[in-house]
Amino acid sequence: MVGIIMGSLSDRKVMQEAADILTELGVAWEMDIVSAHRTPEKMVDYAKTARNRGLRVIIAGAGGAAHLPGMVASLTTLPVIGVPVKSSNSMDGWDSVLSILQMPAGVPVATMALDGARNAGILAAQIVGTSDAEVARQLAQFKENLKEKVADMSRQLMDNE
Repeated sequence: MVGIIMGSLSDRKVMQEAADILTELGVAWEMDIVSAHRTPEKMVDYAKTARNRGLRVIIAGAGGAAHLPGMVASLTTLPVIGVPVKSSNSMDGWDSVLSILQMPAGVPVATMALDGARNAGILAAQIVGTSDAEVARQLAQFKENLKEKVADMSRQLMDNE
């Protein structure tokens, strides 16, 4: 249901967080390396065939110039979630953030925080959950678990005072 793509294998550690949360929420996903600069034909094919292959959302992670999310968004009508990745050739990640954030009108990309693949996975699940009752149920339980974790932290804080 969710495609997770990235420009380089070095992005895998960050992007795996999206896959992990999607798995936890019961959402099927696929993952691939699709470089906007080194494999543009593969990128075009991936984006143009995504819907017919059953994808409902694409999460695209990229560092440096970070063209992948925007280019994919220009080629599909599926929602695209961009994850700026702080890479070795990055200027503290800001180049990636701004490249994904500053999309022209008509080509939106939902932009996550730097290295924010976990939130990208959650947002993708929320999109899927708008039409999948089981995913919506899993998300509701996930949110309840977050509340319980905060309550536990609050109790721990009070116990330490």
